[in-house]
Amino acid sequence: MKNYIPIPKRKEPKTTYEHFCKSVKMTCGLDLFKGLALTLKEFFSKKVTIHYPKEYIPLSPRYRAVHSLQRLLESGNERCIGCGLCEKICTSNCIRIITHKGDDKRKKIDSYTINLGRCIYCGLCAEVCPELAIVMGDRFENASLARAQYAGKPELLRPIDEAKTCTQLEFAGFGSVSAQADKALRPTPIVWDKPCEATLDSSAQPLERSQNAQGEA
Repeated sequence: MKNYIPIPKRKEPKTTYEHFCKSVKMTCGLDLFKGLALTLKEFFSKKVTIHYPKEYIPLSPRYRAVHSLQRLLESGNERCIGCGLCEKICTSNCIRIITHKGDDKRKKIDSYTINLGRCIYCGLCAEVCPELAIVMGDRFENASLARAQYAGKPELLRPIDEAKTCTQLEFAGFGSVSAQADKALRPTPIVWDKPCEATLDSSAQPLERSQNAQGEA
């Protein structure tokens, strides 16, 4: 109990005059003017909010939103070959693919669905795709009254006209270097201009000991 610091009890107002003085102090105190000064400062500052949904913030070309299945620009055919790698690597277990073998012994996609209610938009499906057939699109307005919202192949497959005019950057593959990689590099500050003498001495002592031991042997 010796280490405890006793805190004096707050004196409560008893008379009407004391209640009045307390009210005036709380109303016209310094804290009130500090709050009003902050409010007045922010009133004349630049606005940072927008009028959504009439206004939108410009999205990054690599924004990760609802998925999009790509087409071949030359022929307009689907890029997906039905390998199922995106379904296997999905950590949320939200991708389902149903395929069958066609007359040419190649897989044909019957159904391709993504449960957007479970998807965490990690982008692993886009990274693992060998044909770059699935990318993370820029459609972020996917609110729904249903608890589990599914996106099927007709909704995910991008029309060929939109694919030719879209500004969304295509995923270049895992481990690829972008064209702007050199501009993104920043020089690393040099911590040690000269080697530390203590480090050199400590590293040289074991070497001298080993040489002396070999000479004595």
